[in-house]
Amino acid sequence: MTPTQIACAVLVPLFWGVQFVVIKVGLTAFPPLFFVGLRFAAVAVILLPFVGRPTRRELGPMIAISVFFGGLNFALFFVGLGQGLASVSAVAHQLSTPFTVLLAWSLLGERPTTRVIIGVALAFGGVALTVAEPNASVMIVPTLLVIAAGFAWAIGSVLTKRHGPFEPLKLMAWMSLFTVPQVMATSLVIEHGQLASLHTASLTAWLAFAYTVLFGAVIGWGLWFWLIARCSMTRMAPFALLQTVFAVVAGVVFLHEPLTPTLVVGAVICIAGVAITQSRSFAQASPPTAPRAPIEPIQEECL
Repeated sequence: MTPTQIACAVLVPLFWGVQFVVIKVGLTAFPPLFFVGLRFAAVAVILLPFVGRPTRRELGPMIAISVFFGGLNFALFFVGLGQGLASVSAVAHQLSTPFTVLLAWSLLGERPTTRVIIGVALAFGGVALTVAEPNASVMIVPTLLVIAAGFAWAIGSVLTKRHGPFEPLKLMAWMSLFTVPQVMATSLVIEHGQLASLHTASLTAWLAFAYTVLFGAVIGWGLWFWLIARCSMTRMAPFALLQTVFAVVAGVVFLHEPLTPTLVVGAVICIAGVAITQSRSFAQASPPTAPRAPIEPIQEECL
């Protein structure tokens, strides 16, 4: 990797890690599901002019993927993050990768090696240790919502692999568009104050919203797709793990969240486990020519 590629590979997880804190700032002004809907609407408006229409074969799978990647993943994640800690949420959301390993095993026949199974167990153990933190500020229900979001994300990953390959930006654009009515309809039913939030939101809240759209989605994913087109995922996957490190640091620095030994140890164990699951020995049963690019970049999307 060139120095420019390495710099970008560090910058992207920095954008995504800081985004955990930025989302919490935005959620002080906007209802969670409404915030999700606004975010996806903005991403769709920005990207749709630059991508083609989905084919008849792509349309159904894209809608299904939007339900899990967009509607369930982001809705559960934003609600959980809004009520919990950014640092703990960042660790918990790393379970999305082990969930994908397990679902790919059962649904796609991609049998992991013993080494990868150990990695999955380590990742779950690290998150369990983090959640077991004897600190009143670590709330179980919000953390479970974030974990559920990771499971929805994993289902979306498997659907992407099964029905792909897709053009990444095209999938992102249309998935965003299909997600908007899902979360907005749910927001109308269970939330209130949506229109009022548009008028009362501070400049800081709007800057947080702009950050999630531009740096979290468009620029972050644009750089990531640029990198994976030039570098192997074996080289890129370790950089993606920095997202959790940056999220924990940002939570401590900007939100004054507690940095306890239990959190640090749990995060390290979880990241180590996830790193093992992303090894090249991931799937013994996968055909050598199976297209992997469409699912690999999506697997790192949290936000």
